Amino acid sequence: MAIYSFDGGDLKMMLQGAVELLGKSREEIDALNVFPVPDGDTGTNMYQTLVSAVKEAQVVESNNIGLVAAAAARGGLLGARGNSGVILSQVLHGFACSLRGIERAAASDIANALEEGAKVAYRTVMSPVEGTILTVVRKSAEGASAQRSSDLLRLLVAVLKRAFSALQETPELLPVLKQSGVVDAGGKGFVVILEGFLHALKSASPLSKVISETIWTREKNIYPQSQSAFREIAQTINFTYCTELLVRGHDLPVEKMRLDLSEYGDSLMVVGGEGFAKVHVHSNAPGLVLEYCLKHGTLHDLKINNMAEQNQEWVNEISPPGSGKRFGIISVGAGEGITGIMKNLGADTVVSGGQTLNPSTGGILKAIEEMRADRIIVLPNNKNIILTAEQAGGLSQKEVTVIPSRSIPQGLAALLTLNPEDDYEMTRRKMAEAISTVHSGEVTTAVRDTVYNDLEIKKGDFIGLAGGDLKSAGKDLAGVLEDLLNNMLEGEGRLVTLYYGESISLEQAEALSGKMKKKFRGQDFEVQNGGQPVYDLIISID
Repeated sequence: MAIYSFDGGDLKMMLQGAVELLGKSREEIDALNVFPVPDGDTGTNMYQTLVSAVKEAQVVESNNIGLVAAAAARGGLLGARGNSGVILSQVLHGFACSLRGIERAAASDIANALEEGAKVAYRTVMSPVEGTILTVVRKSAEGASAQRSSDLLRLLVAVLKRAFSALQETPELLPVLKQSGVVDAGGKGFVVILEGFLHALKSASPLSKVISETIWTREKNIYPQSQSAFREIAQTINFTYCTELLVRGHDLPVEKMRLDLSEYGDSLMVVGGEGFAKVHVHSNAPGLVLEYCLKHGTLHDLKINNMAEQNQEWVNEISPPGSGKRFGIISVGAGEGITGIMKNLGADTVVSGGQTLNPSTGGILKAIEEMRADRIIVLPNNKNIILTAEQAGGLSQKEVTVIPSRSIPQGLAALLTLNPEDDYEMTRRKMAEAISTVHSGEVTTAVRDTVYNDLEIKKGDFIGLAGGDLKSAGKDLAGVLEDLLNNMLEGEGRLVTLYYGESISLEQAEALSGKMKKKFRGQDFEVQNGGQPVYDLIISID
């Protein structure tokens, strides 16, 4: 039976079908990592991003497809995790922008929306690489544009075929994929999403009304709705009431609202998207604020707090992270030892994250907004978190600089430059310079058999990576570490720090360090308890 249009209810059903199929496939997608390391998390990141999008879409009472798509885009934006999640969220954003103002979508509308989604995704990445999810998304959009039928089922079949074909071609575009015998993981995830769309549309009935309760529990409180984001430590309060609310309505004039509400107080924030606006203001007349907002839509999540009553408690407390500073530092890290080192070096907040534990855009944004500083520096410390951090910074009203640290050692090197006498500009300049002076390496365990750069690797072998590239492999941890250091060390007089993970004891780490000192007599070695998951050792060479 042909389908010539669908509305927001159908889109919810399709999104739900996609998230369920992606949930079943995420481990398979995670395993499509070029390197056989236990940090393949592309499928998990895309799944959690889509879960956030579905959650927002489901609460929209209207069946207007433009409104549902906007809600899904909003949820995806805040829930995005990892590079693949950020790119997926931008596809959803472009898709929603194209459908704005449309109640029911025809085949031509969907084709245009896919094309816009691909364009927005490409603009997100500074240097787009073909053979990745970007290629698969673009080819999918081309498949939609080439389809002349007005039947949406035929359109989605054509799109899925083009996407699958593009996925199969990714190893030819990226030699590293071909060498590893895998297709692009992000591209595979997008194909699975399209499969979920098509299956749900064909079935014409919801696959499931409720997504696992544990998912929603895991996603709770990642959004920056905490009042502490806006509290100020001060002996004198000019405006007594902290007023915070969500306004829902059509065509909300966000810029005009921001200008008009500025008359009622200070610490004003008005941000929004399609159909909603988040308002925060410190005012002595919260009633007037509410009366004004009612002119534009309905009020939700209303909070009014008397800051004068709370102020005395705050000024008597020990200063929280970020207070009393001209700017705040947020660092991403995993492991009790790594977290402690980061805080000792001056990080105000450490967001839990790293390999397999990528924080969401909303999680980093929450940390930014809760910091009692108007200027923030973020250290992502992982190449797969940089885009997420940049997206979070772009959503904040504060001035946020993301230092593109790609590893824990780079993040620690940046923190080591902190000087209480330096201002914001000097600090971020020193940090940016510092991350280029340190060499990073990791030792972990292979999760599958593979051959890479003439290295024959078996599942369970130790493998060593330097600068993100696989350099050594073997059954013996000390041997793999020695080979890795041979690749990384140049000259003498370098300091080699071994951060041992949760799977390594202090005694084992010290024994390894002792062996390396005998092999590399011109270098200095030290051992630190990192406590990190996934990696047995993280290596820093300064």
